[in-house]
Amino acid sequence: MRILIVNTSENAGGAAVAANRLMQALNHNGERAQMLVRDKVTDNSSVIRLGCSWLQQWRFLWERFVIYVYSLFSRKHLFEIDIACAGADITSLKEFKEADIIHLHWINQGMLSLTDIRRILNSGKPVVWTMHDIWAATAICHLTLGCNKFKSGCSQCKYLPSVFFADMAKRTWNAKREMLKGHNVHFVACSKWLAGEARKSALLTAQQISSIPNPIDTSVFCKTSKSEARNRIGLPQDKRIILFVSQRTTNRNKGMQYLMEACQKLASQYPDMCENTCVAILGSHADEVVADLLFAAYPLGYTSDTNRIVDVYNACDVFVLPSLSENLPNTIMEAMSCGVPCVGFNVGGIPEMIDHQKNGYVARFRDSDDLAQGIRWGLFDSDFPTLCNNARQKVLHNYSQNIVAMKYVELYSHAIAEKRYKL
Repeated sequence: MRILIVNTSENAGGAAVAANRLMQALNHNGERAQMLVRDKVTDNSSVIRLGCSWLQQWRFLWERFVIYVYSLFSRKHLFEIDIACAGADITSLKEFKEADIIHLHWINQGMLSLTDIRRILNSGKPVVWTMHDIWAATAICHLTLGCNKFKSGCSQCKYLPSVFFADMAKRTWNAKREMLKGHNVHFVACSKWLAGEARKSALLTAQQISSIPNPIDTSVFCKTSKSEARNRIGLPQDKRIILFVSQRTTNRNKGMQYLMEACQKLASQYPDMCENTCVAILGSHADEVVADLLFAAYPLGYTSDTNRIVDVYNACDVFVLPSLSENLPNTIMEAMSCGVPCVGFNVGGIPEMIDHQKNGYVARFRDSDDLAQGIRWGLFDSDFPTLCNNARQKVLHNYSQNIVAMKYVELYSHAIAEKRYKL
């Protein structure tokens, strides 16, 4: 089976990582998968770059400019919404024509426009679309954050100023509705939570929606020597280490402010933790938050080096992700695959991954007191070896490459057979 996976980036961002891992998993299982991207950074022959770079950059800039204008020249939400007004027609590409199935992932920021997606649907090729966030089920946003307009019809989006003569959300909603009219798309959510949210969307009422998790290579993300990992990273040997990971540490939705509050509470209630506990931060802008943690903190910067990322996980004792909105975060999967217990809020797909007090701790949403309790429990009060083993086993049984690849192969076969039957 020939599968064409379409994603904006080859490896930048969680969706790109997941799409790339799926391509590898499918190829390891005897399928013929390729990945079409705008931003290619490696020499992997299975990854195809889309067109010339200057044209792709122009499309990206044009869409940002349009959003900037409709935001009344404010940059506040410039990268929190997408209107898909610019993109590339991929239907004439050799890789597209040869593919048995087209698998869309995160295709925003000038990769595909709504018109381009319509061309893909009109081609007659079966289409699977993995949702890494809620965008496909809303007008323009990737995170609803409590807004329920997508259940009936988006308009007057909170991310844009209210302009009576130009309701961009409503316009994009109507364009998406027209794009999908008369077509069956197999939407896949990475978490059961997101699948449930997508089924509530008035856009997707006639579409098929299922849930398949992202895959991970458990032979790469695995448990190694904690002492050796700490030596390579430059972290202390004599402390319990809390890990926080985010592509951009200052992203408010990742919840760093709640980790700060939790550390402050722990320092107050357990003064000894100021001496025996520290925080490692993997991601950009980490140096901007270390002063507010009270515990000793180690900003590790941003990296895409898999070996270093694996070392960081193995060097730490507990991984904390106090996000305010999550689908099925790769970071939790990576940490658990390395045998690291996780602590996170009861939101999105996180409680699907963390089994409370079995492989980690699920804290009450936006509750820094409970978050602090979870961190303390994971570091000092739990059966730590059992916790670590349970974390690894959860990944092996649910998220390994072979398990996820076979679920997608089954879906692809169903989509192809369905398309042939209708013809």
